[in-house]
Amino acid sequence: MKRNLPNAVTCLNLLCGCLALTFIFHGQLSTGAYFVGAAAVFDFFDGLLARALRVSSAIGKDLDSLADMVSFGVVPGAILFSLLFMATGQEPGSAASPSLSSMGLLPYLGFIVTIFSALRLAKFNNDTRQTTSFIGLPTPACTLVVASLPLILTNDQFGVSGFILTPWVLLGLTVLLSGLLVAELPLFALKFKTLRWADNRRRFLFLLLAAGLLLALHATAVPLVVLLYVLLSVPKSAAR
Repeated sequence: MKRNLPNAVTCLNLLCGCLALTFIFHGQLSTGAYFVGAAAVFDFFDGLLARALRVSSAIGKDLDSLADMVSFGVVPGAILFSLLFMATGQEPGSAASPSLSSMGLLPYLGFIVTIFSALRLAKFNNDTRQTTSFIGLPTPACTLVVASLPLILTNDQFGVSGFILTPWVLLGLTVLLSGLLVAELPLFALKFKTLRWADNRRRFLFLLLAAGLLLALHATAVPLVVLLYVLLSVPKSAAR
């Protein structure tokens, strides 16, 4: 029971990813985005629980990657597919049987993120440098950026809908995120061995600034929070 508790939480991550896909392909992108958020919470707590209970296994590691591939690999590709579909002037979910002839190639390019997410996860599983930090943008961070877009469009406080739903903007974001996923860019992990300020200065600063941005800007803050995460990791990268 104790050994399988983290795996049960991982399965909840996977379930949320599957539910997100169901809503996304029915045109309910905002609901799918909320399930992405739930998947990210479960993904954080399965590792935390495994460390707290001091249980780990090869099956748990593989299960985590398989769940992440759905929730943070297929799902962001599906969201970008839907947004690119909307950018062509059609409503998401309006094409019951999408085809290349009816939509063209453009929306399918969103799945480039899915391919690079798979490469990122495979790299993570075989890279001994990533035990206490990350090399490249983690797939949950990438997915949260993508999942925030439907929420920003739903409650567009700053009038950015026209900008977001521009095909070249969406394609540029797809390429940028795909590159960051596999980039040789060291990023800190939110793993606390102690709660001392001296040992976790960067982490505490990030959490405080991220909380402030989220309270002020809500979903619009998510891309800024991920950008902040990358920027705060730059001094560490330069030191190496």
